[in-house]
Amino acid sequence: MTDAGVPLMPPNDAQGAPKAGSGPEAGKHYRVLARKYRPSSFEDLIGQDAVVRTVSNAFETGRIPQAWILTGVRGVGKTTTARILARALNYELPDGSVKGPTIHMPMLGVHCQAIMESRHMDVLEMDAASHTGVDDVRQINDSVRYAPASARYKVYIIDEVHMLSTAAFNAFLKTLEEPPEHAKFVFATTEIRKVPVTVLSRCQRFDLRRVEADVLMKHLGSIAAKENVEVEPEALGIIARAAEGSVRDSLSLFDQAIAHAAGLVRADAVRQMLGLADRTRVIDLFDSLARGDITSAFGEFREQYDVGADPIVVLSDLAEFVNFVTRVKVIPGIADNVAFSETERLRGRDFAAKLSMRVLSRMFQMLLKGIAEAQVATRPVAAAEMVLVRIAYVADMPTPDEAIRMIEQNGGASSPVTAETAAPRSAPAPTMSAAQPSSARMSSAPRTNAEASPRPQMIAQASDAQAAPSARRIASFPELVALAAEKRDLQTKAALEADVRLVRIEDGRLEVAMERSAARTLINDLSRKLEQWTGRRWTVIVSNEAGQPTVRSLNEAARNQRERAAEADPRVQEVLARFPGAKVVEVRRLAPEPPESDASGEDPAETPDSDDP
Repeated sequence: MTDAGVPLMPPNDAQGAPKAGSGPEAGKHYRVLARKYRPSSFEDLIGQDAVVRTVSNAFETGRIPQAWILTGVRGVGKTTTARILARALNYELPDGSVKGPTIHMPMLGVHCQAIMESRHMDVLEMDAASHTGVDDVRQINDSVRYAPASARYKVYIIDEVHMLSTAAFNAFLKTLEEPPEHAKFVFATTEIRKVPVTVLSRCQRFDLRRVEADVLMKHLGSIAAKENVEVEPEALGIIARAAEGSVRDSLSLFDQAIAHAAGLVRADAVRQMLGLADRTRVIDLFDSLARGDITSAFGEFREQYDVGADPIVVLSDLAEFVNFVTRVKVIPGIADNVAFSETERLRGRDFAAKLSMRVLSRMFQMLLKGIAEAQVATRPVAAAEMVLVRIAYVADMPTPDEAIRMIEQNGGASSPVTAETAAPRSAPAPTMSAAQPSSARMSSAPRTNAEASPRPQMIAQASDAQAAPSARRIASFPELVALAAEKRDLQTKAALEADVRLVRIEDGRLEVAMERSAARTLINDLSRKLEQWTGRRWTVIVSNEAGQPTVRSLNEAARNQRERAAEADPRVQEVLARFPGAKVVEVRRLAPEPPESDASGEDPAETPDSDDP
């Protein structure tokens, strides 16, 4: 790297060594790209603007903490940033013009070369993965008391700090909280959750983010220009995406691609090196699946497999492209990202316009499940083919609501289906009844029994309610079930619905017949709970009469009746014919209940003459 024209370390060309791949002597002085182009100043860091801004403001205002902790995935620059911080803290020019820490380092200072080469005596680097014990921390605690030999600050850089033992962390706490003024600590870790909170609270934390693929592409392109390497832009995009935000990984892969190509770095060569499927062919496979053309999809998949593509990688690339199309559908501007090839961007826009979100999400879920199945299968290629079969089979299959909409649109206003279904929509029948709570669904039968009771009894109940306004009045069995649900006594509610057959009910008196499955303590428990819930004493009697059917049996009968009526509907029969093996599971009311006629009888045409809903 260079800083304003001043080389930090002499490049290979300056040493007279030939370029990589130019001869047998090249390997003697060759340094890998990840080391050769390691940043040496904050200006060289890519994709970490938040860190640079925070450190810059801290240095300018003199608010420099005693400890930093840097976290992020591998290869984003944690150790490099720690060395740059050490260099900025101790930056000093030979003429003494710089009096304190600064992030502006236009040229090499007195200590810069030694710090960046990890050989400065006042900047100590320790790998916590191999120094995990209390003795290693004790050495730091003993040496931190002494002033730096030549630099402004003593800087301790501890990499992979989460590897320290619990005892070592505890031994570090006091020194970390109150270090000498001349000591600074910089920690780096990939597992921030493994660092004790007591340590985190004593440090200023920086989260180094993954570098975006387009930023990595520009970085790799500039390095290729410096190395005089010809590379296709699509190849840079493949490497940038494969690095998953890691700068070091991208440089290592680029180094490998240069050696693999031995000349122009082509996208096909990079795919072959990484074991990736051809992106264009993956898009062709996606197109076949979206059209439901399983024959074409099988042929394309087999051709990719024959040239060495891993079946699991092909499925993973398919899932990645489905995700890309979905993102383009939600945010069209994503298709302008140069990290994706022109083919991906153009065809991604086309697919995003044609395919619905429901189809894309369904395909993505099937691919996720299929990848897991292929990973554990004894023959991954066969498992992958079965995944493709499932996706192609459901590609053009409409959802049930779409099928009904299609039938209605094809039938037209004058179709017999519309004419037959007009009456149930205007006056809802059991065919389209909604799945209501059991207490509401079964209110019709107990309500009939209540209406059959003598009128004087109803008057007596009303007078009781007026006499005791604080007590709750229960006039029907559905009200009793609803009261149990209101009190959130699910056990009692379930027993009332499944184990109790109503004989008769009055306010304060309940006469029932019991099923064989009823608990022995149900009567006593019910009497006690009714007294608590209503504020009056209840008499619960077990009768020898058969009583009415249970609420559960009535619910099941009503549900069966609705399902049979629904299956008899011509529209439903046509849907079932289009989906072999489908069946009616539940019938819900789509239209609201018609308003009941008022007592004045202003609209006698809508007044029902029976108890039908």
